[in-house]
Amino acid sequence: MPDHHLTPNPNRLLGMADLADYLGVPLQTVRRWRVTGYGPTGFTVGRHVKYRPADVEKWLDSQVNAA
Repeated sequence: MPDHHLTPNPNRLLGMADLADYLGVPLQTVRRWRVTGYGPTGFTVGRHVKYRPADVEKWLDSQVNAA
């Protein structure tokens, strides 16, 4: 299984911009994924979309395995 080293603290929640930066994709892409239901599982905290690093890694692993 890949070792992504997403963040120094795996308990830190990621925002949409953090996720876009980590994946190397435009922020607009992450926003589009959110609207269409694609991408890692996210949730809202107030008005902010957040992602658990473990969910991001799980999604990445599923993408590698699907290829």
